Amino acid sequence: MIASPHSSVEKEQRGQLQPGIIMSISSQEFRDALRHFPSGVTIVTIKTGEKIHGLTVSAFTSVSPEPPLIAIVIDQRHRAYRMLEEAGASFAVNILHQDQASLAERFAWVKDEDRFAEGTWTTAATGAPILADALAWLDCTLISRHQAGTHTIYVGEVQASGVPRSDEPPLIYWNRSYRRLAKKSIKKPAPINR
Repeated sequence: MIASPHSSVEKEQRGQLQPGIIMSISSQEFRDALRHFPSGVTIVTIKTGEKIHGLTVSAFTSVSPEPPLIAIVIDQRHRAYRMLEEAGASFAVNILHQDQASLAERFAWVKDEDRFAEGTWTTAATGAPILADALAWLDCTLISRHQAGTHTIYVGEVQASGVPRSDEPPLIYWNRSYRRLAKKSIKKPAPINR
């Protein structure tokens, strides 16, 4: 058996664990590990009644192609959480291309009322704001909510989508910074014979 430097066996040997007690990692250790996982960058926009809001989100994933479902994960301390908890809330995920880092920063740090002052915004099926020149966008009705620790997972059924900039590379977030993809492709692996 190969033990990692932070295995529970070694922690127990150093006196950090008692037999039968499992220690979880700290939130800082968790963040330090996850900063090494690259992700795309999105602006999630929300519509509830006449109110709209937007925020930069990297916690986004596809869930199912039939029916078309996606999920976003939102901190329960954020205004977006309160809006998504309201009846009739809808949301759109706007996937950013590599030249939209300043827009990602704007939706992460600028005051709420000023966020939509830049960019060309429109709507599709639900009324949630759509970024007209996003790499791609998905407009969703909210179908379920799942609390998970300090965050809530929201599953949306895609009602409309578009790919305005299909030839552009995506904006990437890795190691606490926005990044660009290298132009050179990695060679595809040879097929495995089974």
